[in-house]
Formats: sequence, structure tokens, C-alpha cells
Amino acid sequence: MGRGQGSSFGESTAVSLPVVLRPEARFEFDEAFDWYEQQRPGLGVEFVEHVQEVLDWLSARPELYAQVFQDIRRAVVRRFPYSVFSKVEPQQVVVSAVFHSRRDPKIWQART
Repeated sequence: MGRGQGSSFGESTAVSLPVVLRPEARFEFDEAFDWYEQQRPGLGVEFVEHVQEVLDWLSARPELYAQVFQDIRRAVVRRFPYSVFSKVEPQQVVVSAVFHSRRDPKIWQART
């Protein structure tokens, strides 16, 4: 291939992976949304937007985040005391927890 054809040197060919939330993670996510929304209308929506930002990054660049336990990676949610714990699999990223930082980490670690 000549110049201008095909991919360029250094061009990313990464494909986004689907992000799947395990039922426990979905429950935590929904529960946190409800709690924040009760504290102040609209705050739950802000929480969801920040978690979605993390999920989008996980889809695009799942290995950007450090492994913190076995093959589990941790992504911190901006502005809220939550982290998203995930595992990169060949065809998807599996989220095992959307977890408040003050909870006992043994809870999410037991899910791995």
C-alpha cells in the first residue's frame, strides 16, 4: 500500500468492547442513583453521567486502568466516592462492582 492508503503509522485500530454489568453491579449502580436523587433532585443524574463516562472509557481503553486484585481493574468515578471494578475479557469488559469507597472491599473481591 502506498501513502494515503490503509492505516497510518501510530494510528489506533482499537475497537471498543461492550461493557456488561453483572447483576450485583447493576443493583449497586441503581441503588446509588436512587440515594443521590433523594438527596437532591438531579444529583442522581449527575452520578449516572460520571459513571457512564467511566464505562465509556472502559469500553474504549479497558487496559488503561491498573489491576488492583488478581485480574480486576479499578476506575475511579470523578466527583463521587465510587469506583468501577472490571475485568477485561477477550470480547467484553465485565463490571463486577460499582462500589462506594467506604464499603469493605472484601465484598467486591468475593465476586471475582
